[in-house]
Amino acid sequence: MASLPVQPGPRPLLGRDALIAAITKFLADRDAGTLADIRDALRHEFDQAGPDALVRLGERLASAGADWDYSPGDPLARRVHHVLASRVLDPNSVLLGAEHLAAIQGKPVVIFANHLSYSDANLLEILLQRAGADSLSERLTVIAGPKVYSSVKRRFSSLCFGTIKTPQSSALSTEDAVMNARDVARAARRSIEIARERLEQGDALLVFAEGTRSRTSGMQPLLAGVTRYLECPGIWVLPVGITGTEALFPIGEETLHPVRIVARLGRPIDASVLRDQASGDRRLMMDTIGVAIAALLPAEYKGAYADAAPDLDEARRLGLQLFG
Repeated sequence: MASLPVQPGPRPLLGRDALIAAITKFLADRDAGTLADIRDALRHEFDQAGPDALVRLGERLASAGADWDYSPGDPLARRVHHVLASRVLDPNSVLLGAEHLAAIQGKPVVIFANHLSYSDANLLEILLQRAGADSLSERLTVIAGPKVYSSVKRRFSSLCFGTIKTPQSSALSTEDAVMNARDVARAARRSIEIARERLEQGDALLVFAEGTRSRTSGMQPLLAGVTRYLECPGIWVLPVGITGTEALFPIGEETLHPVRIVARLGRPIDASVLRDQASGDRRLMMDTIGVAIAALLPAEYKGAYADAAPDLDEARRLGLQLFG
């Protein structure tokens, strides 16, 4: 998607039709009738929103992820994604386990999910909204690594919810190679501070604790340091297992594919109970959450948390005891 330079005034430099052309570039394999329908739907959304909303979207696209801070979502970007999802996702895509959401109604919650695609957060937000879980989808804030802001296309997707930019683990990414260790640590502390502020304000924090998306679809070990997001009083943990997103936008491809997405919600628990039962052991806490996520997934997605994976006996015991 082309960059969106913005000047003051009511008219965006990148007009409605140019933006529609950029969006539909990623749907080039659709038949002519489907593409025409998508263009008509997008024109309707942009016309309903008005030129000022398009200018604001352009400004947000230019600034999202510019610093280590909270970036709020954009209503127009979110509506555009829902228009596309209604025409791209397999109609059998579904969110299961919505009955568990009653336990976290109005409570600060950190959502932990496996990570298959940079579209995971968008698709989870869409499925939550479709399932009538607006109270959760509308307060979603995602912990996002630098790659999320590395292109206009990805920044556009990030604007469907709030995001907090955080540096990735140096073992997982070279994105922050220009930063020295002290600056990386400072940025990480800042992201945790902001996350706590957002939780206190009622946001639901979505964390992909593997640190990077899986290249094999199997789960990778969750990062022990992620437990820092659970240190606020009253935090709850919600495990989520996601399947299918790896095929929506496959690694190395530039077009979307219609696929069935399934997100399965697990039983939420009070984070303080997990901490107490694990005696504060960060590695054990995250492995217990990893086991809980894996329990929501088919065998081929479990990866490091497969049923026969070694050295997870205590995590399995706690997972069964706490998450059921």
